[in-house]
Amino acid sequence: MSLGVLKAAARAENTDGLHLMRLLVLLRCADKRGRTPKPVEGITKLAKLDFLLRYPVYLERALVARGKSPDAVHLSPRERTTVETRMIRFRYGPWDGRYRRWLSLLSARGLVTLSLSGRKIEIGLTDAGRAVADDFAQRPLFADLAERGTLVVKTVGDMSAMKLKDFVYEIVPEITGMKWGQEIGAENDAALDGDQS
Repeated sequence: MSLGVLKAAARAENTDGLHLMRLLVLLRCADKRGRTPKPVEGITKLAKLDFLLRYPVYLERALVARGKSPDAVHLSPRERTTVETRMIRFRYGPWDGRYRRWLSLLSARGLVTLSLSGRKIEIGLTDAGRAVADDFAQRPLFADLAERGTLVVKTVGDMSAMKLKDFVYEIVPEITGMKWGQEIGAENDAALDGDQS
């Protein structure tokens, strides 16, 4: 892989806009559950839901663990090997430490509401946030993301934050042995992909 491709991937990873868009789409998928809009209960839960959306290889594992077909993810061969789909170990496991920043940016733009419920921050969408998320979801470029967001919410959205965290550690046990900044190697992914069939 060329250095230019790696630099471009690093720039994309560090660009807030991509992450804000993905979170809006995910929040919209959660918002659509039931008859009335529902906020996501806590940043911890949002991070775990986003982990499965951001890394669809692990969404496949989640589906298998829940007794569902992984084919619903519609993962293309390139998505299994691109640098963007490699999971990175952050300080608190695979959960990126930038969620508070991203939620602050979305709130400042009037796209999400943040409210305290006990010690949890509830994250909901404003009408403007719903409109922006729906606009993204209708674009062909983001159609897969919107479908997968719905799949994530249907598969694990009913779990509490702690149950969801434990579930992710169960389906991705290699996380616990990784160091900060380390990615799961291709040899591990190949071995794990073989276990799923």
